[in-house]
Formats: sequence, structure tokens, C-alpha cells
Amino acid sequence: MARRITKTLFSENEPAEAVQLAAPLAERMRPRSLAEFAGQEHLVGQGRILRRLIEGAGALPSLILWGAPGTGKTTLARLLAEKSGAHFVPLSAVFSGVKDVRAAIAGAREARKDGERTVLFIDEIHRFNKAQQDALLPAVESGTITLIGATTENPSFEVTGALLSRSRVLVLNPLTEESIEEILRRALADHERGLAGLHAEVSDEMIKRLAHSAAGDARVGLAALEASVESTEPDREGVRHVTPETIVEALGRAHYAYDKGGEEHYNLASALIKSLRNSDVNAALYWLARLIEGGADPVFIARRLCILASEDVGLADPQAMVQAAAAADITRLIGLPEALYPLSQATIYLAQAPKSNAVKRAYMAAAEDAGETAREPVPLHLRNAITPLMKRVGYGAGYRYVHSDPGARGEMECLPEPLRGKVYYDEESVDNSGGEC
Repeated sequence: MARRITKTLFSENEPAEAVQLAAPLAERMRPRSLAEFAGQEHLVGQGRILRRLIEGAGALPSLILWGAPGTGKTTLARLLAEKSGAHFVPLSAVFSGVKDVRAAIAGAREARKDGERTVLFIDEIHRFNKAQQDALLPAVESGTITLIGATTENPSFEVTGALLSRSRVLVLNPLTEESIEEILRRALADHERGLAGLHAEVSDEMIKRLAHSAAGDARVGLAALEASVESTEPDREGVRHVTPETIVEALGRAHYAYDKGGEEHYNLASALIKSLRNSDVNAALYWLARLIEGGADPVFIARRLCILASEDVGLADPQAMVQAAAAADITRLIGLPEALYPLSQATIYLAQAPKSNAVKRAYMAAAEDAGETAREPVPLHLRNAITPLMKRVGYGAGYRYVHSDPGARGEMECLPEPLRGKVYYDEESVDNSGGEC
């Protein structure tokens, strides 16, 4: 059976070789075999699931590959299709729609008649809406296609339950610095696809710096390496001596693993709040900086600080809410970059403040009883007698005004009969110094 790999990147009039030479270094250096693949040992190591699948041990199931950019999702999909002898059809959810999906499935049906299998690879599958994802279901279920979806977002939220139930989710970790160093050195030494022909001299220290700054993304490291080498003029012997300054210029501004609309936004916010709750000033400031430098809305951060000031500090230090509210008001008034100062001040204050969730526990306990006794009538003595009829039927009867009758505070019941004596807020749980006992 002849194996066919669809090459949708090339036009009919342009040779693949020419396009390959003009492609970015990261594309040229894409691994062609498992031996060239770096990282993801938990998936491709000896005896691991993807190695078994690539080496042909068992049928290829539909997969969702979940991981950060530059971790090898597309490469693994290609290797899986190639080793299984399947027809590889790549689509990008950014540029494709239901029409493209249906055309790919129709082609897969024809290939199936000839005994060929089809791997439909959808990059950034999380960008498909529910209708587009549902269009894949019949073909996946019938085995017409083997779906491999790649996503940088949490599939639990971005991929439909029906599609998840028919696929296996594999998590790809950010590449280690050691793996990225290996990739960079291979690119420098490769004459066919890499930079060896440019005779670049890059020190071990600079390679380590590139690997560190890539933050787990091989494409970032390769792009910076390529820019550094190409922007360095060769000397008389034709050697390009890449300097640290060139590396810094190529790297540009630090890359932050942050997406305002993605899961990482909520992961970072969660890390900030949990560090504050744990009274860890340094961790809280770090996560605050990650959010601010990554481009988070400062008002969103201020709102989270206000919530924590009441939920996790509360009456253990009533000034915490004042600090958080002031930071929120100032943030709205001045905006970034200056807003980082009031946000930092509030963060430090909240982290150092004594903690108590007595207010939260009190409300939740009251809310639980409110739900269970929602039809319990308000006691007559607590009702306002607005009309003569209401007064005649007992509204307000027996009510005692506490300012002129201090004994009412301890003697007049204000809860419905079934809940008499219930305690929701325990004043003794917060000590005199403001800390929870």
C-alpha cells in the first residue's frame, strides 16, 4: 500500500525544496524521526504510549495533544501518521471551517475504499466552535478518520464532551532547558537544514541563555538563534561571532506564558490568591508581576484583591478591605504602569495580614439554612405594620426597640422558630489582635 502525506504548505508551481529553504529555522529543523525528537520522555520514552504507537504497536486511536506552543504537537502528529502508513491531512482551525472538514472527510471515505487510512490533524482545535467540532463526530465514530487535535488550551473547557469521549488526551510538557539546548546545538551543526553553512560561533553560555529564555518553547529558541546568526556579519574567514548583545536583541522582550482569554490567565490569578492566603509575600509579588507584565487588566487584579480582603482576611483585620478598595480606586484613576505601586502595596498588606475566613463560613452556613427553610415565614414581631389591617393581624406585635430596651438584644428572637439558637458567626474564632484562633 502506497503511503501518501499531503503537502498543503506548497503551491503547485513552487518546489517543496525551495519552500523548505525559505522556511523559518524552526520549520526546517522539524524532527523527521523519533530519534531527532527531543523531550516528552513521558510520552515517547522506551515503552511509553506514543513510542509504542509510532513503532506500530497497536492501532492508532484518535488523540488530543494538549501542550504549550513549541512542545512538538504537530511533529508527533506527523510521525504518528507516517509510521502508521496513513494519509495525513493537516488543517488549521484558524483558517478552516466546516466546509474544509467535510471535504477532508469525503476524501477519507474515498481513500478508505482503496484500503487507506486517514489521519486528520487539526491544529488549534480549540478554535473550532461546537458545530464545527460536532461535524467531526460521525467520521471519528465510524473510523473514517483518525483525529489528532492539537491545542494549547485546556480540552476540558475547549473541546466538546462528545469529542473528548472518543479521543485520548495526552499532555505535552514545556521542554526542559536541556532539551532546547540539544535542539539549538543540532541546528547549529546541521548542514542540510540548519545553520552550519553560515559558520556561526555561539558560546555555550549563550546557548544556555537562549534555552532559558525560550521558556519551554523550541520555536522561540530557534527563531532567536536564527536571527542572531543572520544579523551577525562574518569576519574575514567567514566566521560569524555571535555576541551576547546580539542574543539579547534577538530575544527582545521577555515572553510570558499568558493569554488574557485563556486558561493561563486563571491559573496565574489562582496562584496569586493562594499565595496571599498562605501569607507568602514573595510568591504573591511574583505572581502579581507575572500578571501585570503579561498584560492582565489591572482592574481585574484589583477586584481579586478586594475579594480576598473580605473572604480570607475579613474581620481579622478590617483595614485589609480598606487597603484593597483604595488600591482598586487608584488603579482605575491612574492605570498602568503607575498602578503597579498601589497593587503591590495592597498585595504586601494582604499577604502580611492575619487571616480568617469566619465571614465566609458564617455566610455559607446561613445560606445553607436559608435554602432549606426558604418557605419559613418571617416572625410576626419582625414585620412592619404598614396598614391598620396588618397591625390587627399581629404584624409588629411584641417587637422591642433595642435603643430604648437594651434587654431586647439578648431576649428577643430574630430567627425563625426552627432555627432558634443557631450560630453562624463565631466571634470567638477571631482573637483580640485580629488573628484567627
